[in-house]
Order: sequence, then structure tokens, then C-alpha cells
Amino acid sequence: MFDMDITTPEKFATIRFHLDWKSDYARHSDCFVAQQVNFWRDIFPPDLFENLMNKMAGESISLKLAPGKIVPPLNRQNTRKIKRRQFNDHFKPGEEVIPRPGRFYPKGLLNDIACIFRINMEPFRMIGIDNGSLYVDFNHPLSSYEVNVTAEIENVWGKSNERGGTANDWMEFAAAGPGMQARWSGQPTDFFSDNPFARADEQKDTLFYENPRLVQHIDDTAIENISAIYTKFLTPGMKVLDLMSSWQSHIPENIDLSEVVGLGLNKQELAQNPRLTDYLVHDLNENPLIPFGNAEFDAIICTASIEYLTKPFDVYRELGRILKPGGVLVVTFSNRWFPPKAIRIWSQIHEFERVGMVTEYFLESSLFTDFSTFSIRGLPRPDHDKYAKQFALSDPIYALVGVRVKK
Repeated sequence: MFDMDITTPEKFATIRFHLDWKSDYARHSDCFVAQQVNFWRDIFPPDLFENLMNKMAGESISLKLAPGKIVPPLNRQNTRKIKRRQFNDHFKPGEEVIPRPGRFYPKGLLNDIACIFRINMEPFRMIGIDNGSLYVDFNHPLSSYEVNVTAEIENVWGKSNERGGTANDWMEFAAAGPGMQARWSGQPTDFFSDNPFARADEQKDTLFYENPRLVQHIDDTAIENISAIYTKFLTPGMKVLDLMSSWQSHIPENIDLSEVVGLGLNKQELAQNPRLTDYLVHDLNENPLIPFGNAEFDAIICTASIEYLTKPFDVYRELGRILKPGGVLVVTFSNRWFPPKAIRIWSQIHEFERVGMVTEYFLESSLFTDFSTFSIRGLPRPDHDKYAKQFALSDPIYALVGVRVKK
């Protein structure tokens, strides 16, 4: 073992942090990759820092941290009542922002609150509306949760001469978003007021997708992350439906599935998908009834498309119908989409709120159980990617999994 391989305050490292926690109805696993961790300068919870020292690349540590150890602890004084007029409906130019219970908004849209200024984009949660008053929660959304933190040390290297720089609080970065996908105090979040499923382009989807788009909409690293998620839930011999499919399914080649049926909007794209054993052109927004038999599939996947569904509750009931009891529905998405065809609310809410909204699709149907969500952020974008000069990081990936209730 060489000193250069060991984590010390004089070293840099790449660390993959996993935050695992449970809400009332789901298990959550949120991964954040910290690049160029500076052990001498950066900030960690004391127990975590001590356990990270004197480790080699390839090693990992795991700690169960009580509520308030990686984010500020829950403070009841951070839950308060404000006047309706203090909520700035016109914070976003040209768009009216209406407060809805359970939703998150930037603190900067609030008026006449001590120590809050317009440039403050830190999210707060709206938790109630009553007789001209609003109830808000300024606590971190993870403040009341026990979190298991796993740190995988991917790389360690020595420093050259170091001058200046900033201190990074890596747990603050890793926890920026996680928690927002959970309901507040068990109450459903109001995502579905204000015509959320309207779109900028309301023409039939068959017209919009008439010409094939044989391009990747997310980078190769993001695709690898999606494939890794599918590997966890797809097993040899399964019959799988690739919902809202295209010319790629991102299913690992080493999983020998009995059938992979694609349902999508462009025949040319579906025909070029080498993973499909069969396909069907069908517009779910025009007709959410899915033309397959009851309990026909072992698993259903939906990749980077859930944001286009305008009748998700109808579709989810159909997905529950065609899934076998105990079958899995896996939904993955990123932060890239076709703006004209994405539903209105998708661009209005935080990326982690989107996970919460899609969770509501599962819950509303009452046909799924054993929920889990996943996220991965912070990986470098591949050098060969066409957006590498614009974006340093790979496209984030979010995933939700539900198991069909066994009758």
C-alpha cells in the first residue's frame, strides 16, 4: 500500500455518496458524485470525515445518521403562518404562480420576510392555505429523516501547490433535492390544479412524431445509468413492454428476455430498435386504453417519456391491468425533453418534485406497492458528447419503481 493511494487531509478524491432513507410509503436512494474532494478544506459531518480517512480507492464506508446530522435539524419555528399578500404570484415574468399545498417554491418570491431576498432560490414548502393565510415550512425536506450515508471512494490523488479555493459542504450538495419527492406529513401534494397537463403544442402527437428522430436525447453516461437501473429489475425470461418506445430501449444485452414489445408513435423508429421482438404504433394521449390482455407482462419500462402523458391516471390503471401480479413498472427520466410536448407542470416544478408527482400516479391507481425511487447526479459528461463544452456534468437520472399488487 502506497501513501499516495490513501485518503488523508493532504489528498484529493472522487467520492460517490449514496443517501438512503425511507418516507411513509417508499424507499429512496439518492446518489451524488463529488468531484475533487479536498479533505483539508471541505466540510463533512465529523463522524463521516473520521471514517473517510486512511481509506484506499475502491473502499467504502457506511454510516447511519440521525435526523439533523447531514442537514440542519427540524426546527418547529421554521413552520409558520404568513399573509397571502406576502406570496408574490408574479415572481416569474409572464406567469402567474399560485400557491398549492405540498409544493416547493423559491424563497425569493416571498415578500417582507426577514433575511429573505429576491435572489434567494432556496426552496421552501407550502403546507397549507386557510382564510387568506398561508402556512409554510422552511425546514430542509430531509430534516426529519434518518439517512444511511454510504461513501464509495472512487479515486485518490495527491495535490500540487494549492493556493486559494473554496470549501465545499458535500453533504449540502448531496442533499440538495432529496426529500422533496416525499409528501409532507403524509398529505398528497397538489400537483394537479391549474390545468397541469396542458401543452404548448396541442396538435396530435402522431403529427409531431411523424418524422423519425434517430438521436440520443441524453448522454452516454446517463444511458448507462438507466441500463444499470433496468438490470436490477429485469431478469431472464421476462416478457417486457417498452412503453413509449423509440429506436433504443436501453435494456442491457446480457439479459435474455423472452419478449420485448415496443409501444410508440413512430413506426420507423420502432422498426430500427434491435431489442424489440414486436412493436405497436399507439397514441396513449389519444387513447389511453392499451391493446393488450390482462396480466400479460412481467415488467414494463418507460424511458424519458413520462413527461409527455396527458392522461397519466388512465394510463397507470391500464399498466396495472396488463402487468402480472408481482410484476414491476420502472419509470426513468432526466431533465431533457421536447418543450412543446411536455405537460405544462413539468417545467414548473423542481426535478425532485417530478419524482414526487410521478409517485402520485402510482399511488392514485392503488394497483402498486413496494415503491422505491432512485436518483444519480454529479457524474462527468463524456468528452465526446456534443454538449461537453456547454455542460460539465452528465444528465441526471431519476427512476421510480412500483410492484403490481398481488391479488
